[in-house]
Amino acid sequence: MRQYKIIVEKHSDGYVAYPLGMQGVVVGQGDTYEEALEAVKSAIRFHVESFGEDVLDVDPPILEAFIAETAV
Repeated sequence: MRQYKIIVEKHSDGYVAYPLGMQGVVVGQGDTYEEALEAVKSAIRFHVESFGEDVLDVDPPILEAFIAETAV
Protein backbone atom coordinates (compact mmCIF):
# COMPACT_ATOMS: atom_id res chain seq x y z
CA MET A 1 0.00 0.00 0.00
CA ARG A 2 1.30 3.46 -0.92
CA GLN A 3 0.55 6.85 0.66
CA TYR A 4 -0.53 9.83 -1.45
CA LYS A 5 -0.85 13.50 -0.67
CA ILE A 6 -4.34 14.59 -1.67
CA ILE A 7 -5.67 18.11 -2.09
CA VAL A 8 -9.39 18.44 -1.31
CA GLU A 9 -11.12 21.66 -2.30
CA LYS A 10 -14.53 22.73 -1.04
CA HIS A 11 -16.67 24.52 -3.61
CA SER A 12 -20.20 25.86 -3.41
CA ASP A 13 -21.53 22.78 -5.23
CA GLY A 14 -19.40 20.07 -3.57
CA TYR A 15 -15.82 18.86 -3.17
CA VAL A 16 -13.01 18.13 -5.63
CA ALA A 17 -9.96 16.02 -4.75
CA TYR A 18 -6.73 15.33 -6.62
CA PRO A 19 -3.37 13.73 -5.77
CA LEU A 20 -0.06 15.56 -5.87
CA GLY A 21 2.94 14.16 -7.68
CA MET A 22 1.22 11.77 -10.06
CA GLN A 23 1.75 11.78 -13.82
CA GLY A 24 -1.50 12.41 -15.65
CA VAL A 25 -4.81 13.86 -14.55
CA VAL A 26 -6.61 12.14 -11.68
CA VAL A 27 -9.63 13.80 -10.04
CA GLY A 28 -12.45 12.76 -7.74
CA GLN A 29 -15.52 14.73 -6.76
CA GLY A 30 -18.47 14.38 -4.44
CA ASP A 31 -21.12 16.13 -2.42
CA THR A 32 -19.10 15.53 0.76
CA TYR A 33 -15.43 15.48 1.71
CA GLU A 34 -15.62 11.71 2.23
CA GLU A 35 -17.25 11.10 -1.16
CA ALA A 36 -14.58 13.14 -2.94
CA LEU A 37 -11.81 11.28 -1.10
CA GLU A 38 -13.29 7.87 -1.96
CA ALA A 39 -13.75 8.96 -5.58
CA VAL A 40 -10.13 10.07 -5.93
CA LYS A 41 -8.89 6.85 -4.31
CA SER A 42 -10.86 4.90 -6.91
CA ALA A 43 -9.50 7.13 -9.69
CA ILE A 44 -5.92 6.58 -8.47
CA ARG A 45 -6.39 2.80 -8.52
CA PHE A 46 -7.87 2.93 -12.03
CA HIS A 47 -5.10 5.26 -13.27
CA VAL A 48 -2.33 2.99 -11.96
CA GLU A 49 -4.04 -0.14 -13.31
CA SER A 50 -4.51 1.52 -16.73
CA PHE A 51 -1.11 3.16 -17.16
CA GLY A 52 1.17 1.16 -14.85
CA GLU A 53 3.34 1.95 -11.86
CA ASP A 54 5.42 4.41 -13.91
CA VAL A 55 2.78 7.12 -13.29
CA LEU A 56 3.97 7.10 -9.66
CA ASP A 57 7.59 7.84 -10.54
CA VAL A 58 7.89 11.56 -9.87
CA ASP A 59 11.36 12.94 -9.34
CA PRO A 60 11.95 14.56 -6.99
CA PRO A 61 9.19 13.18 -4.75
CA ILE A 62 6.91 15.58 -2.91
CA LEU A 63 7.91 15.49 0.75
CA GLU A 64 5.36 17.94 2.12
CA ALA A 65 2.55 20.10 0.79
CA PHE A 66 1.42 23.46 2.11
CA ILE A 67 -1.50 25.75 1.42
CA ALA A 68 -0.60 29.42 1.66
CA GLU A 69 -2.51 32.62 1.11
CA THR A 70 -1.05 36.01 0.26
CA ALA A 71 -2.20 39.34 -1.03
CA VAL A 72 -0.58 40.81 -4.14
